[in-house]
Amino acid sequence: MRKLLAFALIASLSLPALAALKPGAPAPAFTAPAFLAGHAFTYDLKAALKQGPVVVYFFPAAFTPGCNAEAAAFSRAIDKFKAAGATVIGVTAGNTERLAAFSTDTEKCAGKFPVAADPGAKIASTYDATMALKSDLASRTSYLIGRDGKVVAVYDAMNPNQHVQQMLDALARLRQSPARH
Repeated sequence: MRKLLAFALIASLSLPALAALKPGAPAPAFTAPAFLAGHAFTYDLKAALKQGPVVVYFFPAAFTPGCNAEAAAFSRAIDKFKAAGATVIGVTAGNTERLAAFSTDTEKCAGKFPVAADPGAKIASTYDATMALKSDLASRTSYLIGRDGKVVAVYDAMNPNQHVQQMLDALARLRQSPARH
């Protein structure tokens, strides 16, 4: 019985919160300390949106298996996002002291997109993208934000395998809707 209870507790800690921001809702603007290829800078969502749509993907912690896989997937697909006029930013509250290394690691971000530190998951909270039972960590939630600052699409799943494709599909739909990009 103890093993079952322990398993249930561990499983519940990995549950994501249900993303509350729906398509059409305004995306909260934010600035955050970030790294691109190991170089520190301040990321500004409003400034990024002036260049085109932005994928804001929240992830639990740098240098963890699922987050490594997700970062690598975004890194491999970054040229597709760029070709569609979009940029990508990863945001995490976990292992923030290691983001400079994470941003350069050739098997993770590979210096192809920035990752931002969100200590205490304050930004993630404004996006309702925190873990249900561990609200100081971000859940694995991806948002596509249109140039108008509104949420175009959201994908909320702890499995990292579909986040990139879901965001690329949403971006393709957005590009077919000239009023939003």
